[in-house]
Amino acid sequence: MNIKSTVAGIIAALTIVGSASADNYVRYEQNGMVSWGELEGSTIHQLSDAPYLEGKRTGTSVEKSSVKLKAPVDPKLSFMTAFNYSSHKKETFGITQDTTKKPGLFTVPVGSIIGPEDDMVRPLGATNFHYEAEMVIVIGKKAENVPLEEAGDYIFGVTIGNDGSERDWQANDIQWTRAKGTKNFNPVGPHLVTGLDHTDLDIEGRHNGVKSQGANSSGMIFNFNYMVHYISQYFTLEPGDVIWSGTMGDTGPMQPGDTYEITVEGIGTLKNKLVQGK
Repeated sequence: MNIKSTVAGIIAALTIVGSASADNYVRYEQNGMVSWGELEGSTIHQLSDAPYLEGKRTGTSVEKSSVKLKAPVDPKLSFMTAFNYSSHKKETFGITQDTTKKPGLFTVPVGSIIGPEDDMVRPLGATNFHYEAEMVIVIGKKAENVPLEEAGDYIFGVTIGNDGSERDWQANDIQWTRAKGTKNFNPVGPHLVTGLDHTDLDIEGRHNGVKSQGANSSGMIFNFNYMVHYISQYFTLEPGDVIWSGTMGDTGPMQPGDTYEITVEGIGTLKNKLVQGK
């Protein structure tokens, strides 16, 4: 008998038994009205409110193909994490995990968030716009001074994000607000999914269809549980607020007309095109 494989099998079984079932949620626009919905197959069941605010089915359903999906988040605060994968830090900046003592925390305006299939916009004067494949969590309940061992209870679900970044602005501005938080820089979607183990999900980014980034979320230096714990010591997190994972490996420039796709295990694929602003 292979003891190692037997133990691994028992742990996996316990993980499955102890985990919540996955539910998929979306925000969508129909006839000028934006609603939350629960996705089952190709059918969206309208909810009375956001799922993390205990929204219930209204009895109205629509086909996914007949509506426009919006970003499945509606935050007041959006926190990002810099240098949270050793591969990105080492390849991009020549530093390693050992040099990181605290998360590289910063915020961006929530107006930078757009939805799946929406166009990312490169403003006039921007010439070095990069993609960044990331995961994003949504907070499920008010969080203040949360102990690390309880932090997972405050995470409602997980989605996908592309942290669009203007590298020249990032290098030359005193702060990163413009470089990271300009309007139409940050796609999120397509689904908000509960019941996933956010500490062990595969992530892949593709630039014009060619793989350019890839990692597992287990490679995060500070995982989402720690980020909830850490951020809640200094800020009050409210239901719906979001935290980004930080990106992995090396990134690269996008030109107008380019597309970037990010696939995360259990969530789906977020795809957006970059266009030139006027």
